[in-house]
Amino acid sequence: MTKNIAVILSGGSGSRFGGALPKQFTKLAGKAVIEYTIDVFEQSEFIDEILIVAQAAHIERTLDLIKNNKWRKVSRVISGGEERFDSTYSALTALKNNDDTCKILFHDAVRPLVTQQIIKDCIETLDNFDAIDVVIPSADTLVEVYDDGCISNIPNRSMMRRGQTPQGFKLGSIQEAYKQAIDKGRKQFTCDCGVIRAMLPHVRVATVAGDDRNIKVTYPMDLFIAEKFLQAGNENAFIANDSLDFLRDKVVVIFGGTSGIGLEINNLALLNGAKVKVASRSHNGIDITDLEGVKGFLESVSEEYGKIDYIVNTAGLLIKKPIDLLELEEISSLININYVGAVNIAIASKVYLKKSRGMLLNFTSSSYTRGRAFYALYSSTNAAIVNFTQALAEEWINDGIKVNCINPERTATPMRTANFGIEPLELLLDAEQVAIVSLKALSSQKTGIVIDVRKDGR
Repeated sequence: MTKNIAVILSGGSGSRFGGALPKQFTKLAGKAVIEYTIDVFEQSEFIDEILIVAQAAHIERTLDLIKNNKWRKVSRVISGGEERFDSTYSALTALKNNDDTCKILFHDAVRPLVTQQIIKDCIETLDNFDAIDVVIPSADTLVEVYDDGCISNIPNRSMMRRGQTPQGFKLGSIQEAYKQAIDKGRKQFTCDCGVIRAMLPHVRVATVAGDDRNIKVTYPMDLFIAEKFLQAGNENAFIANDSLDFLRDKVVVIFGGTSGIGLEINNLALLNGAKVKVASRSHNGIDITDLEGVKGFLESVSEEYGKIDYIVNTAGLLIKKPIDLLELEEISSLININYVGAVNIAIASKVYLKKSRGMLLNFTSSSYTRGRAFYALYSSTNAAIVNFTQALAEEWINDGIKVNCINPERTATPMRTANFGIEPLELLLDAEQVAIVSLKALSSQKTGIVIDVRKDGR
């Protein structure tokens, strides 16, 4: 029977990545990189079956992921070989009983951001070609060099492309190419399209437009880039719902919900049918630096509503002063409210969010990326919140709790006005805009993400 089959190549050791596990099992926003990859093919209407090629030592780990994710299209997990060529050949051997006209897509397990559009274009292009490659234009000039490092040629950049995956083939053609390569004792190829070009030169290899986001996770920095693409990009967007209808009858607790962004979150959540409870010192005497007080408040909310779905911490303190002019009490307040308070909320929240499989949403500021003069403690505690969020996301993932963080640019709030005075509104985010993004983020199933909210769009 003719099928469209995705082969996920997961045999890499990740030696360049440097982690304890191969890079395909490294966590990206709370899930293994390979989970994102397989999800895309699982959800594609153009893919009938998924075959995974894995290192023998990690087959059980891969089977566990299949079980946990309840993927229906994954038919088998087979052992790969020492080289990419061997892994592809292993897959072709496993597929030998399929029809020659089957369309096969080979995709790197560590390209988690492949899009549905790329998969669709690959499958449709194979209607007219026996082989296709996914490519993107090269923004850089490509230079060919001799063995001694000197330039031998500078190709015309307009004719150059950078290859991605998937690479697609009619099964019969790629099997014949591999058969000839093995018969001739050749195994050194840069990719499967290279095998076709070398062994079956009469077969035209078409190209399909790739995507700049379809990056390969090779080095640790690539994880950071992939995370940013995850929160910003189209089909793999961080925010799952464009409306706030999902909030109806949800129980939302907001710490610091009496002014600024917290107040706007409170108002919008109520308008969309949520049951909202606000905690602050001015509103009901709840001090987040007092762990027992936070625990008692959350217990009262749980008793009233029977559950807590989301806990949002917008509480914060900014005092703009040179570090040596801060009073001891001010130093203590900055650290306790901005960091210890967040820790207390997290500790008290776990039991309720585990039960609801809900989300803890923290807040940081753009100053977390680089300390700012005259508010060193504020910016450094914001950096701590980001690290804390990412650590908790991994720590609590098996409990079903999502932990994420909102990072708004400069926002028009009373706290900012008190420290920076009256500023042109056109330079500031509106607090309601931040609140909308924050509430939409509660619907996401991703965890460990820092989601930026910018003046020029999310």
